[in-house]
Amino acid sequence: MVNVYGHITDDQTRCIHYHTSKDIVAIKFKCCGKYYPCYQCHDACENHARKTWDREEFDQRAMLCGVCKKEHTIYEYLKTDACIHCHSPFNERCANHYHLYMNVSS
Repeated sequence: MVNVYGHITDDQTRCIHYHTSKDIVAIKFKCCGKYYPCYQCHDACENHARKTWDREEFDQRAMLCGVCKKEHTIYEYLKTDACIHCHSPFNERCANHYHLYMNVSS
């Protein structure tokens, strides 16, 4: 079982900051190895700076589907818009925040 930290509002990893039907992904933060629903939850609960995953680390299992609890590698997550196991849709607007979690720049 994977623990998810933060201001969670349900058992599918939605939080007080992001809680639409598609907000079902938790992110393992490189800096502390803990899953959080979002960067705001991380920042509110931790006393250290966030670190982003580098491209050479995108094979790490760092994305969690809140519905089925399948851990995805960063590569797997970036290549799909739904869970590779249960096919639950992910929020496409999360792409606006990728830079807060992983180094996606060229």
